[in-house]
Amino acid sequence: MTSHVLLLHGLYMGTWIMQPLAHKLKKHGFTVDTFGYYSIRQTLPQHAVSLTEKVEQFYRCHNEPLHFVGHSLGGLVLRHFAAMHPDLIRGRIVTLGTPHQGSSVAERLKNMKFSRFTLGGSYRNGLDGNVPALPPGIELGSLAGNRPIGAGNLLGIKGENDGTVCVKETFCEGMKDHIVLPVTHTSMLLNKDAAAQIEKFLHCGYFLP
Repeated sequence: MTSHVLLLHGLYMGTWIMQPLAHKLKKHGFTVDTFGYYSIRQTLPQHAVSLTEKVEQFYRCHNEPLHFVGHSLGGLVLRHFAAMHPDLIRGRIVTLGTPHQGSSVAERLKNMKFSRFTLGGSYRNGLDGNVPALPPGIELGSLAGNRPIGAGNLLGIKGENDGTVCVKETFCEGMKDHIVLPVTHTSMLLNKDAAAQIEKFLHCGYFLP
């Protein structure tokens, strides 16, 4: 059976940022596609509606399950999508550096003068932690980084973190597994060990010890 995976990028990014990971997952035998969205111009529920169209189009052409990998905000888009259409989650989900509990860095940005332009529609029902619960039966694995290099240091991020998101923020109620790797928020997309862990979870439903 062919393994298909759809990649979702994070805040301020585009599908281009996911290409190194796509290349690595193809080497692991996956067919890979990406989903792009305007991370601050629209809200997370709006992104989830657009994602629904993409997934329904996939299932019109394929009988095999579709897996999902979401980086940072992309993982929160997947949370909204899963809540809207649990029937369309027929594979597994891996989130990478996703602040399931809300983002302390985004909270600090929200209190700044230009937050309307820096966060846009990503904060409410997203980075504020107000995200729909994960429906029962959906297998989600959360991968976090603990190499603290990134813009979050300028905003006083505290505790174990990847430079942008705290490890404690990456825990999702109802998740099946969780792992922490020595990577930054962005380098997890380039790291071969992260790619191997993603491959393991998508195929088996758990990360390597």
